[in-house]
Amino acid sequence: MINVEKIDDVLIVSIGAHHNKLHSAISQQFKQEVSMLFDQKDLKMVLSLAGIEYIDSSGFGSLLSILRVAKNNSSQLKLCCISKEVMELVKLLQLHSVFDIRSDVDECLKGFK
Repeated sequence: MINVEKIDDVLIVSIGAHHNKLHSAISQQFKQEVSMLFDQKDLKMVLSLAGIEYIDSSGFGSLLSILRVAKNNSSQLKLCCISKEVMELVKLLQLHSVFDIRSDVDECLKGFK
């Protein structure tokens, strides 16, 4: 379901191209697959939401759960490539103050210490 690539010491994670919604049907599997990547401390991850047009409450719940796993492992998580429609929901839920959101993968890579 997820695609993972590595640039230097940063994992770039995206949702498979055949998914354009992060909703209840896939959010549990998505959360498990991404959370398993945090098997080491101090991991740096970029989660690209490119191609995602809609996220429901279970999708946002899975993102928050992934963030919690990252923080518990002293890891860093950044989100990027969020569509205008999804960003409206992010702002409505005031999650833009919870997540480190950047415009694209390059901006995320520059933002890691």
